[in-house]
Amino acid sequence: MRAIPPRHIVVFLCLLGASLALAVASAAAFGCLPLGDFRGVLVLLAGVVLLYLWAFALYRLFLRVMPLREGDVAPGSPQELVANVNMLFYLLLFNSLVRSHVVPVPLMRVVYLALGARLGANTYSAGALLDPPLTRIGSNTVIGHDAVIFAHVIEGERLELKAVVIGDTVTIGATAVIMAGVQIGDRAIVSAGAVVTKDTRIGAGEVWGGVPARRLKAAPAAPVEP
Repeated sequence: MRAIPPRHIVVFLCLLGASLALAVASAAAFGCLPLGDFRGVLVLLAGVVLLYLWAFALYRLFLRVMPLREGDVAPGSPQELVANVNMLFYLLLFNSLVRSHVVPVPLMRVVYLALGARLGANTYSAGALLDPPLTRIGSNTVIGHDAVIFAHVIEGERLELKAVVIGDTVTIGATAVIMAGVQIGDRAIVSAGAVVTKDTRIGAGEVWGGVPARRLKAAPAAPVEP
């Protein structure tokens, strides 16, 4: 794994510092309200929530100016800066939301959408989407408890970003792992605990499972017209 250059850390710290400053300024407004005996607790809670909201906003603004793109990330390139700032946001801030199991699953959908994931209607994740800007999931899909989906490849010094694309009405079982570059067709099922290795293509209606995952059941045959 590459070391993160100091200048990339400085960029992240500037964004984090701006988020913190905006959160403190916003939370100060709560001090003027008649909050009763729990004023300090309520102001602190408001500050934490506001910190995340401002961090979401500045994170998305950063990615709008410098988008996270698929492909090999060359050392010293502008895309390396984007990838490292994205990584630092997750390691130091967003990971506590994604991994804590404190935030209810319906609310986590809102969090993932705020972080740039593309989620269709009625799609929810009880697992972790580690690269929301590169995660595209259709409608009526469920990600099981503690499943993990990520869109980055780290192999020694090599870093590559590959989007994960999942179709409609897909079921990802609990604790399954979906690696970078995977594409899953509509109505497919990935069994609990399966590890779908990078760049795997799962066809519509297929059932996959195992470590590494392999096809367990082909898609149902189309009905024959009389």
